[in-house]
Amino acid sequence: MASVPSLASTVQQRLADALSAALPEAGTADPLLRRSDRADFQANGILALAKKLKGNPRELATQVVTALNSGSAAGTGDADVVKDIEVSGPGFLNITITDRAITETLAARAADDRLGVPYAADAGTTVIDYAQPNVAKEMHVGHLRSAVIGDAMVQILEFAGEKVVRRHHIGDWGTQFGMLIQYLIEHPHELDHKDGVSGEEAMSNLNRLYKAARAVFDTDEEFKARSRDRVVQLQSGDEETLALWQKFVDESKIYFYSVFDKLDMEIRDPDVVGESGYNDMLDETCRILEESGVAVRSEGALCVFFDDVKGPDGNSVPLIVKKSNGGYGYAATDLSAIRNRVQSLDANTLLYVVDARQSLHFKMVFETARRAGWLNDKVKAHQLAFGTVLGKDGKPFKTREGETVRLVDLLDEAIDRATSVVREKAEKMGLSEQEIVENGRYVGIGAVKYADLSTSAVRDYKFDLDQMVSLNGDTSVYLQYAYARIQSIKRKAGERRPVAHAELPLAPAERALGLHLDQFGEVLAEVASSYEPHKLAAYLYQLASHLTTFYDQCHVLSDDNAPEVVENRLFLVDLTGRTLHQGMALLGIRTPERL
Repeated sequence: MASVPSLASTVQQRLADALSAALPEAGTADPLLRRSDRADFQANGILALAKKLKGNPRELATQVVTALNSGSAAGTGDADVVKDIEVSGPGFLNITITDRAITETLAARAADDRLGVPYAADAGTTVIDYAQPNVAKEMHVGHLRSAVIGDAMVQILEFAGEKVVRRHHIGDWGTQFGMLIQYLIEHPHELDHKDGVSGEEAMSNLNRLYKAARAVFDTDEEFKARSRDRVVQLQSGDEETLALWQKFVDESKIYFYSVFDKLDMEIRDPDVVGESGYNDMLDETCRILEESGVAVRSEGALCVFFDDVKGPDGNSVPLIVKKSNGGYGYAATDLSAIRNRVQSLDANTLLYVVDARQSLHFKMVFETARRAGWLNDKVKAHQLAFGTVLGKDGKPFKTREGETVRLVDLLDEAIDRATSVVREKAEKMGLSEQEIVENGRYVGIGAVKYADLSTSAVRDYKFDLDQMVSLNGDTSVYLQYAYARIQSIKRKAGERRPVAHAELPLAPAERALGLHLDQFGEVLAEVASSYEPHKLAAYLYQLASHLTTFYDQCHVLSDDNAPEVVENRLFLVDLTGRTLHQGMALLGIRTPERL
């Protein structure tokens, strides 16, 4: 595996060297290189430098060009990379890359399994908290974004070289389990079933039991009292109570895993560490916080106060770690989880993929952990906050009856809609029924994921299946179709193979496609550091758009083309396909070979 420097980084370094040679008094200066529609790249850094040196920016820019050109003559290799450099406007540098440099750089990327993308030099350990359903409750549309965004970030960070520890902080503790367990004790066969029960059946069993238990709880005071006593036994570790609680957890996992499987996500059992997993740490966490003075007693509760968190009445709103009745809140569990992840898992970064509406809670939790010394300059915590899934009407997504939409129903509808789209084209493509069903799932689930991931996480987005499964516009189907079209061209090529020919001139569409391909590694590095998967989705959509322009302007397999032109264009097509495939995989989306 070989890291391949991008053309932008190569030019950036050459310009920095030229700046230092021409203007030694400037010290280390950033050329501020960026892509441009006037040339391949534009460098804007000389304007700020001229202001600093009190010089004429055009004159300084001319000096840099002279230094760069003399460096080329001296054999530094700039002439192999930079075709033309001109001073523009008040002191911009417009830079055009040689065709040879583009093709040779892409050939180096193609020769590497990782497409020349380097591993991060300073990789550490990131614990990602995502996909957090609740035991004995159905997953709804509100659970979608945490799962999809979190899974994409896992793939991206692992590809970047980070050690990633997954954590699914499921809701598996609380007072409602007293009611459920007590009902199961008095109706011991309610969760009995044969092995191999489906996820839907498991959820149906839990729903039925929950409704029956709630009905008794609301009408029978003696049962209510027994349920409350059962909570105490659960929290004290009574063996029989814990065994029955485990049945609820196991039944729920059957359901959870069936939904995640439909989402084409891998959820591993050891990674599921719910609220109960930190139960034994709660008392010690509270003791440490109180003894260190981070938390104080207020009206019988253990609280942490903040100068900048106040209620409507102007009084401080505390983070309640332990309630006045001795019960523990979410804060105690979340703080104990931080202790565990930092001290036992050696995490450098804690990444929480959690609804933006919980931002204040996590702000207070993180600040408390910082005051306690669990977070510091070497260990950081970040909430990757996400917005709400909306219906076409722009309001929170509900059923016609006003109920929260079940996640499995939403996914099934997406698959059905996508399968219909695939079936319309199946005869032309010669797809078998098995391929239609399989591709329908890949397209449907891909559509749901891409609609989520192509939107900045913190923004709300509208769930519109008609748009999601469209072949036109910024959709996963458009990208999947681009990939399938590439595979079709490769099949039609027969014996002709992709080969890079650096000696050939490139047409404008070839250059644009090539320069965009070269940005893949830089985009991934930015996405991994900023936790913004929508930037990868945007890059892939632009890649497919460049490919469409390339198709229109550059015939790949035309008999009018010389053999080396066909090979070079097949090379560009093949590398585009590999980049699309890798990029989509990092978003958790499949790319069918035929579509």
